[in-house]
Amino acid sequence: MNYGAIKKRDIANGPGVRVSLFVSGCTHHCPGCFNSDTWDFNYGEPFTPQTEREILDLMAPDYIGGFSLLGGEPMEPQNQRVLLPLLQKIKARYPTKTVWCYSGYVLEELVGESRARCEATDEMLSLIDVLVDGRFVEAKKDIRLRFRGSSNQRLIDLNKTREAGKLILWDDGTRK
Repeated sequence: MNYGAIKKRDIANGPGVRVSLFVSGCTHHCPGCFNSDTWDFNYGEPFTPQTEREILDLMAPDYIGGFSLLGGEPMEPQNQRVLLPLLQKIKARYPTKTVWCYSGYVLEELVGESRARCEATDEMLSLIDVLVDGRFVEAKKDIRLRFRGSSNQRLIDLNKTREAGKLILWDDGTRK
């Protein structure tokens, strides 16, 4: 897997200050995508054990509230297989920090039959606290929305969804 960027102190892709990884590779090709360079699976730098250590070290300070995965598309099967061990290590080392994942796939595709599913999907979803799902739709773009680009995208609280057995949206009381 390749990645396009690591943001060491990101405040745009989840609450608080976060470390964000922008993976390469996306088959959605949403018109108006803000990060179309990362559609190419070969874009950027190879994700190596050194990259993983860098991310884990960047997560250490108390002011870092969590980790965000973006792209490209983190839920492309070839990316999931590389990201799963990273998420396992983040959750083991930093159990109180949240993991957010931005995906063009909707949750129903990830848990049902789709090309996104692979042997890593269920465990990867179990390690994600909030899934921002749905493709970016340029006609539904709204810059007033918090932590998402278009109004069709959902912020799903996966912990509450698992507990309730039904879809529960994330809400910090301030989002639109």
